Amino acid sequence: MNYLVGEKRHYDLLVFDWDGTLMDSTAVIVTCIQNACRDLDIVAPSNTQARYVIGLGLQDALTAAVPNLPPHRYSEMVERYRHHYLTQDHALELFEGAHGLLLGLKAAGYQLAVATGKSRAGLSRALDSSALRPVFDATRCADETFSKPHPEMLLQLMDELDTHPARTLMIGDTTHDVQMAHNAGVAAIGLTQGAHPADALLALQPLACLPDLREFDLWLRQHG
Repeated sequence: MNYLVGEKRHYDLLVFDWDGTLMDSTAVIVTCIQNACRDLDIVAPSNTQARYVIGLGLQDALTAAVPNLPPHRYSEMVERYRHHYLTQDHALELFEGAHGLLLGLKAAGYQLAVATGKSRAGLSRALDSSALRPVFDATRCADETFSKPHPEMLLQLMDELDTHPARTLMIGDTTHDVQMAHNAGVAAIGLTQGAHPADALLALQPLACLPDLREFDLWLRQHG
């Protein structure tokens, strides 16, 4: 089954989240948040609490994960989180099928972009290690503009790539991704392979809530 083409195609621009959507990094991020808390001798968030903040910019994520941490200690928290993350960053891998999916979408003529809570430095490392840098037409990171669920990352990507909201689709694994899409007037697909559970994603009424990238590929061939 081929992708839709010409007038039948609904979307020109596909915007992917990174962590939990393209890269299998949710468990590592949760562990790093919890280890950073232990380094500072503060109560670590539960797995559920830590998973909730994935997708936000780092400052917003740590503020939400550890709300009782005094503001003057956030820089310590960020430093310890980055320390733990960088010890495992090199071992992170894309979800099965992600590389082939993106190459296929590129060959089919879709514009591809990333909107992520990662920093620019973090995304640059990930793009290089995954050999995906040439695949994407544009990328936006949380340290360059507003964090999700603010719509600015999507608005900037659509402006740069000269694409309208009705021709844009956001793909992500968190409610932050789906809400950002809604705030930008963009349709969204939720993936349950990452940080947030299906019921939370479905509550925001994405176009579809799918288990993984393989199912997204099948969905897009029928609807995209």
